[in-house]
Amino acid sequence: MKVLKFILKETVGLFIDDGALALFAVALIALIGILVKVAGIDGLLGACILFLGCLLILAESVVRAARRKFKG
Repeated sequence: MKVLKFILKETVGLFIDDGALALFAVALIALIGILVKVAGIDGLLGACILFLGCLLILAESVVRAARRKFKG
């Protein structure tokens, strides 16, 4: 039973490892959507900002995970 619990926990962890990553990504998507619709920025510029923002969010998440791993 412990093995099944461990496997389930690890499988869920693959998809829900970092809640902040998901939260920041959703916030970025919402912000870019608002900027494109309300502020009237060009869609291509919005896509570029979204791409770069996602890269920055991912890099920050990796750095935070590395700090947790090497601290503990």
